Amino acid sequence: MEKLLEMAAKVCDRVELHELTEINDTVTYKKSGLDSINSKSLSGICLRIIKDGRLGYAYTRNLIDREELLNNGLASLDGGVRADYTFPHTTAIENLETCDRSFDNLSGSSLVEECRRISDLLQAKSDSDITVMSQALVNGVRVLNSVGTDLSFKSGQHWMFSMLSLPGSMLGILRLQRENKITPLATAMTDEMLELYGKASKVAKFKPGKMKALFTPPSMVTFTWRIKSGASARCVHEGISPLIGRIGEKVFDNKITIIDNPLDVSFAGARPFDDEGTACRPLTIFENGVFKNIYCDLNYGHKLGMTSTGHGFKTEPLFKFSDPLTLRPIPSPAGMTIQPGNSSFLDMVMKMDRGIIVDNIQGAHSGNIPNGDFSVGVPSGFYVEQGEIVGRIKDTMVAGNIYNIMNRVVDIGSTLHPCWEAWTPAVLFDQVSVSTKE
Repeated sequence: MEKLLEMAAKVCDRVELHELTEINDTVTYKKSGLDSINSKSLSGICLRIIKDGRLGYAYTRNLIDREELLNNGLASLDGGVRADYTFPHTTAIENLETCDRSFDNLSGSSLVEECRRISDLLQAKSDSDITVMSQALVNGVRVLNSVGTDLSFKSGQHWMFSMLSLPGSMLGILRLQRENKITPLATAMTDEMLELYGKASKVAKFKPGKMKALFTPPSMVTFTWRIKSGASARCVHEGISPLIGRIGEKVFDNKITIIDNPLDVSFAGARPFDDEGTACRPLTIFENGVFKNIYCDLNYGHKLGMTSTGHGFKTEPLFKFSDPLTLRPIPSPAGMTIQPGNSSFLDMVMKMDRGIIVDNIQGAHSGNIPNGDFSVGVPSGFYVEQGEIVGRIKDTMVAGNIYNIMNRVVDIGSTLHPCWEAWTPAVLFDQVSVSTKE
């Protein structure tokens, strides 16, 4: 790495090296038994250079020929991509414990046993097709640049995914658990899944229209994806965010506070610096409904006349899984959290005179995401009347705009759960448009 940096610095104005290592063990267990075991170990180096105000980029999985990698980066300058920013000189970062000792002695057999335990537990109390997945992921990152930054960290994450399929649907009641150590799936999650599955034997008929809708954490991706987009410096710069010029303005219900804090080690995925070597820090995006801050990387921060907020990450739209080595940093939150309220799931159900529980969604990518629009199917959901779950719903869709719906918050749950790239409680909204197949 140091030799490559020295070579590149002789012919470029600014140089950055990003080294990534990944150890990934994944076990999938289905109703019929063990379905798959996958184990992989990857590493690679990304080279980002700036010369005469132009950006160059190249990467390799195996640094055999430094000169070839550098020449590839120099050749990419011909693309003419402008880069008028500089790389940061970062020396002070938070000392975080981001990789628990439980990852040191990890074995595939322990992941298999946990999947078998959950599968047997769910199978004993349901007749559903069951899918359970356990994934242990250890990532290492090092960022080295030509202005003196040399940072590294290692983090461990354990994902548990479990799903009870509903009759006539490939999807069903699912729960995610994402921890910073190897942890059994919480009993509260399996209990909630089984309780909802017990209500699914009856299909409820109801009149569509505007009604209350309780979005559970797995379905809250409908909102978090659009919040991330609207508050991104990239969308602000491109003029496609509804939040342009609205800092200090009340945008959501005053019950909504959203914070991004990559330094919070109580959540899996905490890290001290972003993929550009900028130190991470807590950032309040919304406070009591008031829009406080956009988040930015080096590139879009420069375009907007701002300094990076430490949110330059190698990421992409949800549900796309490219090789991270191929990705360039863009503005993205790392630990976005919708702050919880005080109500239990049952408390919120009891507040519904008429409405639906949106427990899982299809089509989160549909609609104008930066503008906040959505129209999603509900493959797993329930109809509620007078505070009681009547039965599951079929052929149902919900639609709207988050900047309208998030001004009609009835209540917020007390427990945070992972929602793909964010953390969120269940949220109860009023006057949500619900349609059904005639």
